[in-house]
Amino acid sequence: MLKEIWHGFKKNRLAVIGAGIVFLFIVLGVLAAFIAPEGINNQKDTDRLLPPSTEYWLGTDDFGRDILSRILHGAKLSLTVGFFAVAGSAIVGTFLGIIAGYYGRWLDSIISRVFDILLAFPSILLAIAIVAILGPSLQNALIAIAIINVPTFGRIVRSKVLGLKQEEYIQAATSVGMRDRRILVYHILPNSLAPIIVQGTLCVATAILEAAALGFLGLGAQAPQPEWGRMLSDSQTYLQQAPWTVFFPGIAIMLTVLGFNLMGDGLRDALDPKMKE
Repeated sequence: MLKEIWHGFKKNRLAVIGAGIVFLFIVLGVLAAFIAPEGINNQKDTDRLLPPSTEYWLGTDDFGRDILSRILHGAKLSLTVGFFAVAGSAIVGTFLGIIAGYYGRWLDSIISRVFDILLAFPSILLAIAIVAILGPSLQNALIAIAIINVPTFGRIVRSKVLGLKQEEYIQAATSVGMRDRRILVYHILPNSLAPIIVQGTLCVATAILEAAALGFLGLGAQAPQPEWGRMLSDSQTYLQQAPWTVFFPGIAIMLTVLGFNLMGDGLRDALDPKMKE
C-alpha cells in the first residue's frame, strides 16, 4: 500500500519539489540552534540595517540582529504552530465528524450546526476574536488556529463516514453484533485517514499563514520572538530604507506555504483512487 502511494506521489514532480522544500525547512528549524550564525536576540547598534553581505548573509534588522539567524529559528516556531494546531483540529474534528456521521439524528444536527456557525465567520476574523478573548500570545494563536480548522476536518470526515456506513462490510459487522466502538476504531477510522492526511497537509500551510497574520497584527508571537509574521510587522517601517528586512521573512513564508500546498496536491492524487483514474 505504501509503495503504491509513494509510486503515485513521486510521479508528480511538483509534489516532490514541495516535499523537498518542506523537508528543508523542517531540517533548518530543528538544527537552527546549531547552524544559526548569531543568537536570535544579539543586538549590535553599530550593525543596524546592514544589507546582505558576507558577514550577514541576509542583512540585519533595526536592532542589528542577524536576519538569517532569526529566520532559521522562526522556521521552528512557524512549523511548530502549524503542526500542533492542525494536529489538534484534526483530532477534535475527526472525532466530531465520526460521531455525527455514524450516529446521525440529533447528534448530527447539533454538531453540524456548530460547524456551520464556525464556518459562517471568515477564518482570520474568528481567529482574531478568539485571541482577543484569550490574550495575545503564540500559544493562544495556536489554540485559535486549531479551533477555526475543526469544522473543516469535521465536515470532511462526516461526509466520508456517511458513505462508509452504506458499505456492505460495515453493515455486516453491525448485523453480527460488533460493538460500535470496535467498528469505529477498526473500520471507519482507518478508511477515513486518506482525506484527513491530505487536508492536514494543506491545513498546515493555512495555519502558518494564519499564524503569520496574527503575528503581523500583534496578536500572535510577541517581541522578541523571531516568528516570521512578527518580523514582517517589526520591519514594515523600514520597507523603503531596508527592503531586505521584509523581503526575506516574506520569502520564507511563501516557500513554506508553497511547499505544503504542492505536497498536499501530490498526496491527494496518490491517495484518491478517483484522481488516479
